[in-house]
Amino acid sequence: MPSSSLSVLQRQYELLEIEYNHEKELFLQENDRMGLDRKVRKGICWYPLSVGSSYYNSLNQLVVEVSRTDHLDEEHQFEFGRPVQFFNLDVEQSAHRYLPFTATVNYVKDNHMVVILPGTDALHALRDAERLGIQLGFDENVFKLMFASLKAALNDTDGRLAELREIFHGPRPATELSFAPIRFPWLNASQEQAVNKVLRAKDVAIVHGPPGTGKTTTLVEAIYETLHRESQVLVCAQSNMAVDWISEKLVDRGIPVLRIGNPVRVNDKMLSFTYEHRFEAHPDYPLLHSIRRTIRQLYEIRQKGSSESIRKKIHSLRDRADDLEIRIHEALFSEARVVACTLSGAANKQLFRQHFDTLFIDEAAQALEAACWIAIRKAHRVILAGDHCQLPPVVTSYEALKGGLGTTLMQRIVKNKPECVSLLRIQYRMNDTIMRFSSEWFYQGHVQSAPEVKHRGILDYDTPIVWVNTEELEGKEEFVERGSGRINKSEAELTMHYLEAYLTRIGKQRILEERIDIGVISPYQAQVHYLRQLLRKHPFFSPYRQLISVNTVDGFQGQERDVILISLVRANENGNIGFLNDLRRMNVAMTRARMKLIILGDASTLTRHPFYRQLYEYAFSASRTNTGKLSGE
Repeated sequence: MPSSSLSVLQRQYELLEIEYNHEKELFLQENDRMGLDRKVRKGICWYPLSVGSSYYNSLNQLVVEVSRTDHLDEEHQFEFGRPVQFFNLDVEQSAHRYLPFTATVNYVKDNHMVVILPGTDALHALRDAERLGIQLGFDENVFKLMFASLKAALNDTDGRLAELREIFHGPRPATELSFAPIRFPWLNASQEQAVNKVLRAKDVAIVHGPPGTGKTTTLVEAIYETLHRESQVLVCAQSNMAVDWISEKLVDRGIPVLRIGNPVRVNDKMLSFTYEHRFEAHPDYPLLHSIRRTIRQLYEIRQKGSSESIRKKIHSLRDRADDLEIRIHEALFSEARVVACTLSGAANKQLFRQHFDTLFIDEAAQALEAACWIAIRKAHRVILAGDHCQLPPVVTSYEALKGGLGTTLMQRIVKNKPECVSLLRIQYRMNDTIMRFSSEWFYQGHVQSAPEVKHRGILDYDTPIVWVNTEELEGKEEFVERGSGRINKSEAELTMHYLEAYLTRIGKQRILEERIDIGVISPYQAQVHYLRQLLRKHPFFSPYRQLISVNTVDGFQGQERDVILISLVRANENGNIGFLNDLRRMNVAMTRARMKLIILGDASTLTRHPFYRQLYEYAFSASRTNTGKLSGE
């Protein structure tokens, strides 16, 4: 009979297969069914497309620059490492003709993209196409990496993976070093405790960071202190955005970072520590570039006629180029103290044969366990940071989700090894009234407000949290389409009305001078699109466009704003609230607000759920308390 740890991982493997098959089938069905306009609106397609220059990048990959020339304001899902397919549009038959190759996104910024091509034939095919477009393909690679990593963890019998497997999921205890606590006067007590927990851990430690508690600050300090004891560490996260964020903070601390994979947060600072940029900046690169160009020229000559002397010269030059590549590669890794990448990026060929004493996984509560094992294979001990009371990993198959695929490695260790967990307890973001409901419901009241933010606000005698009951509105929720969900137009219009009224109370001059920023959140993409339309159309908001962000809950993860408005959308007679049942999303939405939180929702629909009922009552009580203060009661 297999051990409990083997059973857990075997079940994860089976559930991952269900998720893989479901995602692939869903992708193929939607691809066949969805028209070009919908693909563009959904952000998985650019059309029409303009082809720019092509060249070999520093890693000797043939790349081509492309730009979209229409729908420039549409959001998109293209990012580094995603597979893409080019197509030629047949106008007469209104059909796509896919070009016979798959390419890979190398870099994206705004409406411009650099794509890695498999060879010169692909480039010729692009040049010949007349009505060119590009769309995302199904990403098989990440699934292959997760399957391989789970297999490695399952099959290991006496290595470090087996030990970690038994610690994470079995009875084997997690061990610690023993030393007196190190003082960090610039950290609070719970942050200091967490850093010491990380330094003592021989196997695993968890930094549990509720909203606004300084998780990133604590993690950077833990990495900085670890580097006093180790020459190099691996830092990963599920998303490129999260990797960029922690990398920037490490660079600000003066730590040399080598970023594997291109960043999403594209700026000169970010690009300067990417592997590709540093490779190109190395003193030996001009010579390597020259040798590569000569090799390509010799191949062209050789194709016209066979020559033994040319073959020998190519062979000699390739050996020299390989030696130079190895020398540059080793130099880049010897200079770096932190290697940073996504979890799947840990399998990048640039990390082949690299091993690390310590792996730090940020936003670990948003990553599938299988994805974590990709990076764990590279390390001796594991430090996870995140908050399992915020956004979970994305699982599209209901069967896989019900089976437990969405239960993360962090959650399992928190349950199995609670002694490894450090909870950060002081938050520095929110007015105490906004924070307190989240603390009581999700963190058993353990999270407290720092004195300097406890009473923060914009207006005197303002109510920090308000629930606007929308049940009297004539319009109700409408289902739009799969992937965009639901829309409630009358509630969206009321949301904009309340935002206008609140900004009017503050005053234009103060908003612009103090750069008071606002976030408008909805759980549903369709509602987000409609809110954005209303924002663009209304002339009142023109002066504030740069200060107002409208996005989904996922889009606001890790961010904060002075003022947050949340449109909950759901309004029906049956009390159906769909994925608003996942309360972690609501925790994220509410805790983005520093000083003012306005929730708009149909109380008759939502308060049938105990969470929303208590939240509604809490907001009503907060409003009455503040009214009493205002009237002198």
